[in-house]
Amino acid sequence: MTARKISMVYDLVRVEEKAIIEAARKRSDKIDFRFFDSKDLYFDIRDDDSKIREIFGKVVLQRCASYFRNMHLTAVLEGLGVNVVNNLNAAIFAGNKLLTSILLSKAGVSTPRTKIAFTEEGSLKALGELGYPAIIKPTIGSWGRLVACVNDEDAAKSVIEDREEMFPLYRVYYIQEKVKRPPRDIRAVVVGERTVAAIYRISTTGDWRTNTARGGRAENLPVDKELDDICLRATKPFGSGIFGVDLMESEDRGLIVHEINSTTEFKNVYSKSGVDIPSLIVEYLYELAGKL
Repeated sequence: MTARKISMVYDLVRVEEKAIIEAARKRSDKIDFRFFDSKDLYFDIRDDDSKIREIFGKVVLQRCASYFRNMHLTAVLEGLGVNVVNNLNAAIFAGNKLLTSILLSKAGVSTPRTKIAFTEEGSLKALGELGYPAIIKPTIGSWGRLVACVNDEDAAKSVIEDREEMFPLYRVYYIQEKVKRPPRDIRAVVVGERTVAAIYRISTTGDWRTNTARGGRAENLPVDKELDDICLRATKPFGSGIFGVDLMESEDRGLIVHEINSTTEFKNVYSKSGVDIPSLIVEYLYELAGKL
Protein backbone atom coordinates (compact mmCIF):
# COMPACT_ATOMS: atom_id res chain seq x y z
CA MET A 1 0.00 0.00 0.00
CA THR A 2 1.33 3.44 -0.95
CA ALA A 3 2.04 5.66 2.04
CA ARG A 4 -0.19 8.71 2.36
CA LYS A 5 1.72 11.97 2.02
CA ILE A 6 1.05 14.40 4.88
CA SER A 7 2.94 17.58 5.78
CA MET A 8 3.31 19.94 8.69
CA VAL A 9 4.26 23.62 8.48
CA TYR A 10 5.60 25.45 11.53
CA ASP A 11 7.56 28.49 12.63
CA LEU A 12 8.63 27.31 16.10
CA VAL A 13 9.79 23.85 17.08
CA ARG A 14 8.10 23.29 20.42
CA VAL A 15 7.43 20.15 22.43
CA GLU A 16 4.22 19.68 20.46
CA GLU A 17 5.85 19.77 17.02
CA LYS A 18 8.55 17.33 18.11
CA ALA A 19 5.94 14.94 19.52
CA ILE A 20 3.85 15.06 16.32
CA ILE A 21 6.92 14.32 14.18
CA GLU A 22 7.84 11.38 16.42
CA ALA A 23 4.28 10.01 16.30
CA ALA A 24 4.27 10.24 12.49
CA ARG A 25 7.64 8.51 12.22
CA LYS A 26 6.23 5.56 14.15
CA ARG A 27 3.77 5.14 11.28
CA SER A 28 6.29 5.54 8.47
CA ASP A 29 4.96 2.36 6.86
CA LYS A 30 1.67 4.16 6.17
CA ILE A 31 2.58 7.85 6.26
CA ASP A 32 5.08 9.82 4.18
CA PHE A 33 5.39 12.67 6.68
CA ARG A 34 7.14 15.89 5.67
CA PHE A 35 7.69 19.04 7.68
CA PHE A 36 8.55 22.55 6.53
CA ASP A 37 9.79 25.62 8.35
CA SER A 38 7.43 28.32 7.09
CA LYS A 39 10.22 30.89 7.26
CA ASP A 40 11.92 29.08 4.37
CA LEU A 41 8.83 28.83 2.17
CA TYR A 42 7.77 31.02 -0.72
CA PHE A 43 5.08 30.59 -3.35
CA ASP A 44 3.82 31.85 -6.66
CA ILE A 45 0.06 32.06 -6.26
CA ARG A 46 -0.25 30.89 -9.88
CA ASP A 47 1.64 27.66 -9.15
CA ASP A 48 0.15 24.47 -10.54
CA ASP A 49 -2.01 22.72 -7.94
CA SER A 50 -0.60 19.29 -8.77
CA LYS A 51 2.95 20.56 -8.22
CA ILE A 52 2.06 21.84 -4.75
CA ARG A 53 0.25 18.62 -3.82
CA GLU A 54 3.30 16.64 -4.96
CA ILE A 55 5.42 18.59 -2.48
CA PHE A 56 3.01 18.81 0.45
CA GLY A 57 0.50 16.04 -0.14
CA LYS A 58 -3.25 16.50 0.14
CA VAL A 59 -3.25 17.36 3.84
CA VAL A 60 -1.09 19.90 5.68
CA LEU A 61 -1.10 20.34 9.46
CA GLN A 62 -0.81 24.05 10.24
CA ARG A 63 1.36 24.65 13.34
CA CYS A 64 2.56 28.24 12.88
CA ALA A 65 2.34 30.11 16.18
CA SER A 66 2.26 33.51 14.47
CA TYR A 67 -1.35 34.46 13.76
CA PHE A 68 -0.55 36.47 10.65
CA ARG A 69 1.89 33.94 9.21
CA ASN A 70 -0.55 31.14 9.98
CA MET A 71 -3.49 32.89 8.34
CA HIS A 72 -1.69 33.96 5.17
CA LEU A 73 0.15 30.67 4.65
CA THR A 74 -3.11 28.76 5.12
CA ALA A 75 -4.80 31.00 2.55
CA VAL A 76 -2.02 30.34 0.02
CA LEU A 77 -2.04 26.57 0.54
CA GLU A 78 -5.82 26.32 0.33
CA GLY A 79 -5.76 28.50 -2.77
CA LEU A 80 -3.37 26.00 -4.34
CA GLY A 81 -5.63 23.05 -3.65
CA VAL A 82 -4.27 21.71 -0.35
CA ASN A 83 -6.50 20.71 2.57
CA VAL A 84 -5.16 22.52 5.66
CA VAL A 85 -5.85 21.53 9.26
CA ASN A 86 -7.05 23.82 10.68
CA ASN A 87 -8.69 25.60 7.78
CA LEU A 88 -8.62 29.30 6.93
CA ASN A 89 -11.96 29.95 8.64
CA ALA A 90 -10.54 28.58 11.89
CA ALA A 91 -7.24 30.44 11.47
CA ILE A 92 -9.01 33.79 11.05
CA PHE A 93 -11.80 33.44 13.61
CA ALA A 94 -10.12 31.45 16.39
CA GLY A 95 -7.04 33.69 16.23
CA ASN A 96 -9.11 36.80 16.94
CA LYS A 97 -10.82 36.94 20.35
CA LEU A 98 -13.59 39.26 19.19
CA LEU A 99 -14.47 37.09 16.20
CA THR A 100 -14.37 34.03 18.46
CA SER A 101 -16.80 35.66 20.90
CA ILE A 102 -19.18 36.53 18.07
CA LEU A 103 -19.21 32.94 16.77
CA LEU A 104 -19.66 31.48 20.25
CA SER A 105 -22.52 33.85 20.98
CA LYS A 106 -24.26 33.03 17.70
CA ALA A 107 -23.85 29.31 18.45
CA GLY A 108 -25.53 29.73 21.83
CA VAL A 109 -22.39 28.77 23.77
CA SER A 110 -22.09 30.37 27.20
CA THR A 111 -19.25 32.91 27.17
CA PRO A 112 -18.22 35.93 29.30
CA ARG A 113 -20.13 39.17 28.85
CA THR A 114 -18.12 41.09 26.25
CA LYS A 115 -18.06 44.65 24.95
CA ILE A 116 -15.98 46.18 22.17
CA ALA A 117 -14.95 49.83 21.83
CA PHE A 118 -12.60 51.86 19.65
CA THR A 119 -11.77 54.96 21.67
CA GLU A 120 -10.89 55.84 25.24
CA GLU A 121 -14.27 57.50 25.73
CA GLY A 122 -16.18 54.53 24.33
CA SER A 123 -14.14 52.08 26.40
CA LEU A 124 -14.83 53.90 29.65
CA LYS A 125 -18.56 54.02 28.90
CA ALA A 126 -18.53 50.28 28.10
CA LEU A 127 -16.66 49.54 31.33
CA GLY A 128 -19.13 51.66 33.26
CA GLU A 129 -22.00 49.53 31.95
CA LEU A 130 -20.14 46.24 32.41
CA GLY A 131 -18.92 47.05 35.90
CA TYR A 132 -15.61 46.65 37.67
CA PRO A 133 -13.44 44.64 37.98
CA ALA A 134 -13.14 43.91 34.27
CA ILE A 135 -10.60 42.52 31.82
CA ILE A 136 -9.12 44.41 28.86
CA LYS A 137 -7.48 42.22 26.22
CA PRO A 138 -5.97 42.68 22.77
CA THR A 139 -8.10 40.95 20.15
CA ILE A 140 -5.03 39.06 18.91
CA GLY A 141 -2.44 37.59 21.25
CA SER A 142 -1.59 34.65 23.49
CA TRP A 143 0.12 33.57 26.72
CA GLY A 144 -1.68 36.30 28.69
CA ARG A 145 0.37 39.11 27.17
CA LEU A 146 -1.09 42.64 27.38
CA VAL A 147 -4.12 41.34 29.27
CA ALA A 148 -5.05 43.69 32.11
CA CYS A 149 -7.46 43.45 35.00
CA VAL A 150 -8.81 46.88 35.92
CA ASN A 151 -10.53 47.41 39.26
CA ASP A 152 -11.77 50.95 38.77
CA GLU A 153 -11.96 53.80 36.27
CA ASP A 154 -8.58 55.26 37.22
CA ALA A 155 -6.86 51.95 36.50
CA ALA A 156 -8.77 51.64 33.23
CA LYS A 157 -7.71 55.12 32.14
CA SER A 158 -4.04 54.27 32.78
CA VAL A 159 -4.22 51.08 30.70
CA ILE A 160 -6.13 52.75 27.86
CA GLU A 161 -3.86 55.82 27.77
CA ASP A 162 -0.85 53.51 27.33
CA ARG A 163 -2.53 51.60 24.52
CA GLU A 164 -3.52 54.78 22.71
CA GLU A 165 0.21 55.13 21.96
CA MET A 166 0.54 51.58 20.61
CA PHE A 167 0.02 49.99 17.20
CA PRO A 168 -3.60 50.43 15.99
CA LEU A 169 -4.38 46.76 16.68
CA TYR A 170 -4.09 47.47 20.42
CA ARG A 171 -6.46 50.41 20.19
CA VAL A 172 -9.36 48.05 19.57
CA TYR A 173 -10.66 47.54 23.10
CA TYR A 174 -11.98 44.05 23.79
CA ILE A 175 -13.50 44.19 27.26
CA GLN A 176 -14.90 41.31 29.30
CA GLU A 177 -16.39 40.81 32.72
CA LYS A 178 -14.12 39.25 35.33
CA VAL A 179 -15.91 35.97 35.88
CA LYS A 180 -16.31 34.80 39.47
CA ARG A 181 -14.65 31.39 39.47
CA PRO A 182 -12.20 29.20 41.37
CA PRO A 183 -8.49 30.12 40.93
CA ARG A 184 -8.23 27.89 37.88
CA ASP A 185 -9.51 27.38 34.37
CA ILE A 186 -9.74 24.44 31.98
CA ARG A 187 -7.84 23.64 28.79
CA ALA A 188 -9.45 20.88 26.73
CA VAL A 189 -8.22 19.43 23.44
CA VAL A 190 -10.60 18.49 20.63
CA VAL A 191 -9.46 16.23 17.80
CA GLY A 192 -12.07 15.79 15.10
CA GLU A 193 -15.40 15.05 16.75
CA ARG A 194 -14.14 14.21 20.25
CA THR A 195 -12.78 16.01 23.27
CA VAL A 196 -9.82 13.74 23.89
CA ALA A 197 -8.31 15.18 27.10
CA ALA A 198 -8.38 18.13 29.49
CA ILE A 199 -6.53 19.71 32.39
CA TYR A 200 -7.11 22.26 35.08
CA ARG A 201 -4.69 25.21 34.93
CA ILE A 202 -4.35 26.33 38.52
CA SER A 203 -2.87 29.63 39.67
CA THR A 204 -0.07 29.03 42.17
CA THR A 205 1.07 32.62 42.59
CA GLY A 206 -2.18 34.42 43.33
CA ASP A 207 -2.21 35.83 39.77
CA TRP A 208 -5.74 35.86 38.35
CA ARG A 209 -4.24 34.59 35.09
CA THR A 210 -3.85 30.82 35.07
CA ASN A 211 -1.72 30.36 31.93
CA THR A 212 0.94 27.71 32.48
CA ALA A 213 3.26 30.07 30.58
CA ARG A 214 2.89 32.32 33.62
CA GLY A 215 3.52 29.63 36.20
CA GLY A 216 0.11 28.00 36.42
CA ARG A 217 0.08 24.37 37.56
CA ALA A 218 -1.51 21.68 35.40
CA GLU A 219 -3.67 18.90 36.80
CA ASN A 220 -5.54 16.18 34.89
CA LEU A 221 -9.29 16.60 34.41
CA PRO A 222 -11.22 13.55 33.15
CA VAL A 223 -13.50 14.46 30.25
CA ASP A 224 -17.18 13.91 31.05
CA LYS A 225 -20.24 14.27 28.84
CA GLU A 226 -20.88 17.88 29.89
CA LEU A 227 -17.35 19.00 29.03
CA ASP A 228 -17.31 17.06 25.76
CA ASP A 229 -20.66 18.52 24.73
CA ILE A 230 -19.77 22.16 25.34
CA CYS A 231 -16.35 21.79 23.66
CA LEU A 232 -17.88 20.26 20.53
CA ARG A 233 -20.59 22.93 20.37
CA ALA A 234 -17.92 25.61 20.82
CA THR A 235 -15.67 24.32 18.04
CA LYS A 236 -18.39 23.43 15.53
CA PRO A 237 -18.59 26.97 14.03
CA PHE A 238 -14.87 26.76 13.19
CA GLY A 239 -15.11 23.49 11.26
CA SER A 240 -13.72 20.04 11.97
CA GLY A 241 -10.10 20.06 13.10
CA ILE A 242 -7.80 20.19 16.11
CA PHE A 243 -8.57 22.79 18.77
CA GLY A 244 -7.78 23.89 22.28
CA VAL A 245 -10.82 25.08 24.21
CA ASP A 246 -10.38 27.28 27.28
CA LEU A 247 -13.20 27.30 29.79
CA MET A 248 -14.01 28.74 33.21
CA GLU A 249 -16.26 27.43 35.96
CA SER A 250 -18.59 30.33 36.64
CA GLU A 251 -20.14 30.35 40.12
CA ASP A 252 -23.62 30.99 38.73
CA ARG A 253 -23.50 29.86 35.06
CA GLY A 254 -21.46 26.66 35.11
CA LEU A 255 -18.95 26.06 32.33
CA ILE A 256 -18.35 29.02 30.04
CA VAL A 257 -15.97 29.17 27.07
CA HIS A 258 -13.64 32.15 26.81
CA GLU A 259 -11.20 31.15 24.08
CA ILE A 260 -10.67 28.77 21.15
CA ASN A 261 -7.12 27.96 20.05
CA SER A 262 -6.63 26.90 16.44
CA THR A 263 -2.93 25.99 16.77
CA THR A 264 -3.19 24.77 20.31
CA GLU A 265 -0.37 24.02 22.69
CA PHE A 266 -1.07 20.69 24.35
CA LYS A 267 2.13 19.59 26.09
CA ASN A 268 0.64 19.92 29.58
CA VAL A 269 -2.58 18.17 28.59
CA TYR A 270 -0.47 15.42 27.01
CA SER A 271 1.79 14.95 30.04
CA LYS A 272 -0.89 15.18 32.74
CA SER A 273 -3.73 13.24 31.09
CA GLY A 274 -1.69 10.33 29.77
CA VAL A 275 -3.62 10.60 26.49
CA ASP A 276 -1.37 10.22 23.43
CA ILE A 277 -2.56 13.39 21.73
CA PRO A 278 0.19 13.45 19.05
CA SER A 279 -0.79 9.96 17.85
CA LEU A 280 -4.46 10.94 17.80
CA ILE A 281 -3.59 13.99 15.68
CA VAL A 282 -1.56 11.87 13.25
CA GLU A 283 -4.36 9.32 13.01
CA TYR A 284 -6.88 12.10 12.33
CA LEU A 285 -4.70 13.46 9.50
CA TYR A 286 -4.18 9.95 8.10
CA GLU A 287 -7.92 9.24 8.03
CA LEU A 288 -8.62 12.63 6.44
CA ALA A 289 -6.01 12.05 3.72
CA GLY A 290 -7.67 8.73 2.93
CA LYS A 291 -10.98 10.49 2.23
CA LEU A 292 -9.53 13.00 -0.26
